[in-house]
Amino acid sequence: MNDTGLSTDEARWQAVQRRDAAQDGQFYYAVTTTGVYCRPSCPSRRPQRGNVRFFSDPAAAQAAGFRACLRCKPGEVANVQRAVAQAQELLDTAKPAPTLAQLGAAVGLSPFHLQRVFKAALGVSPKGYALARRSQRLKAELRGGSSVTTALYDAGHASPRTLYDPATDQLGMSPGSYRRGGAGQTIRYTVAESSLGPMLVAATERGLCAVRFGDGAALVSELEAEYPRATLEADAAALQSYLSALHAELAGRGPALQTLPSDVAGTEFQRRVWAVLRGIPSGETRSYAQVAELIGQPGAVRAVARACASNPLALVVPCHRVVRKGGALSGYRWGVERKRALLEREGSALRTMSPVD
Repeated sequence: MNDTGLSTDEARWQAVQRRDAAQDGQFYYAVTTTGVYCRPSCPSRRPQRGNVRFFSDPAAAQAAGFRACLRCKPGEVANVQRAVAQAQELLDTAKPAPTLAQLGAAVGLSPFHLQRVFKAALGVSPKGYALARRSQRLKAELRGGSSVTTALYDAGHASPRTLYDPATDQLGMSPGSYRRGGAGQTIRYTVAESSLGPMLVAATERGLCAVRFGDGAALVSELEAEYPRATLEADAAALQSYLSALHAELAGRGPALQTLPSDVAGTEFQRRVWAVLRGIPSGETRSYAQVAELIGQPGAVRAVARACASNPLALVVPCHRVVRKGGALSGYRWGVERKRALLEREGSALRTMSPVD
């Protein structure tokens, strides 16, 4: 058995027992009495443990003489994952970004199907991903000292109109202001009490730039150190809509936080990881290895862990839903006990709840 998202056959068997859809594509199980292999979430009747073998991919199962289950169609999982990875690569490299129809034709999926599976995997539509990538390229050009005109065309903008269009611009401030390190930017913040302790919430005019837990005074000091050239204003009233949504989320009755606008800086890699995290449903978890697979870089597990640790938006980007192989808790930027509380509140299926540092 080759390495998969879970470290032991017993852990894989438990995933099969609970029909864990999060493990689909991470491994496959075959039943010796039927000669069929399935994905973990297959709705068919569970086999006897002694009749089950595990495989890392469909090719390995087929090489061992098993055929694909006609009910769960396990081969389609790998095909869809490859298509999403190919579409992501095209959006990372093509300038201008291809249309949804062009993407679908390039990866062999209908535009509707690609839209659905891309968003399910990454938590954002292909269009949203393309806009974020263009914004990242623009920021990199501006940080490198390029003029605004040079940067906008090198980033993939067709004209200055698209750069300043509020429907597509994701820079969060004027290009000139960003190039000067954020000088002139106003950030409103407040520290509110929550069920997990003091919670700092901060936002620019374009969206949230910080949601953090900890000691109130230390949280404000961190914000001041991160944005030394911005104007910081304590203004709870201006942040009321964000506060209401965050408190509702903590109470288990909030709307999807994915709809909240955000304005955060990050490397290209970090933003790709954060996009995947926003796609993890409440009550489910993913391993660091699974996240690395989803961004198309299976060898970048440690880098994924670092991106989780640098996440500036607690809850909104739910890095607490990322765990170690086998389900053990790992470190959390705002404390493992907060991570444990969040997962228990969300009804996570984790069986191992002891922290692993």
